[in-house]
Amino acid sequence: MLSKSQISLVKSLHQKKYRKEEQLFIVEGLKSIFEFLNSPYVLHTIYATSDIFPKLANLSHKQKKIEVSDNDLLKISTLQHPQGIVAIFEIPKNKYFNHMEIDEMTIVLDGIQDPGNLGTIIRTADWFGFKHIICSENTVEVYNPKVVQATMGSLSRIQIHYQSLIDLLKSSSLPKFGTLLQGNNLYETTWPKTGFLVFGSEGNGISEEILQIITHPLTIPGSGNTESLNVAMSAAICMSEIQRNILK
Repeated sequence: MLSKSQISLVKSLHQKKYRKEEQLFIVEGLKSIFEFLNSPYVLHTIYATSDIFPKLANLSHKQKKIEVSDNDLLKISTLQHPQGIVAIFEIPKNKYFNHMEIDEMTIVLDGIQDPGNLGTIIRTADWFGFKHIICSENTVEVYNPKVVQATMGSLSRIQIHYQSLIDLLKSSSLPKFGTLLQGNNLYETTWPKTGFLVFGSEGNGISEEILQIITHPLTIPGSGNTESLNVAMSAAICMSEIQRNILK
């Protein structure tokens, strides 16, 4: 049985305030947890039910594995239907992005609010080989359990940076692409090797102060009647197009 203090700690990590205080976050699901175990992320503790626990036999973190009842797991899980395992990992220190050290297109997110969208963008970036995502300081927290769940383990491979976009973009001479309702056709764009690709928030798009820095406005052409594309879908289309050009 888990102690009250153990349950209290894990449950507190459901909230941003306590994740920040403890510098810990939750990962659920065997596949995702193994992705993090095979990454630079540092394990704090794994809690697993009796049917899952034998699958952890080869892990070297013996002192960090705790077998729990289904009832206890339900108490600490963020899911309505837990997957038999919950892991706690340490939150790494935020590293500010240095544009002088990269030679690739980099995703920039300006005020993304929906955890599912952020998680999907991270997972898509992983699929297409992007290594960094830069988030504005008002973008949803990446260690929100809904974000972590939506990444399906991809967060373990993508470097996420939170910082002032104004300071970063103004200090760089690299081209800055931004997705807008009015802009140049995405499919007629010549992509440089290095630059920034900016996506705005779900409700307001790219903020006015960032818009003024965009050097290459882009539009994804469509023939339907909907007002706009979901930001995660827009990001996927753009990343796919960049990857297609790289492989030419």
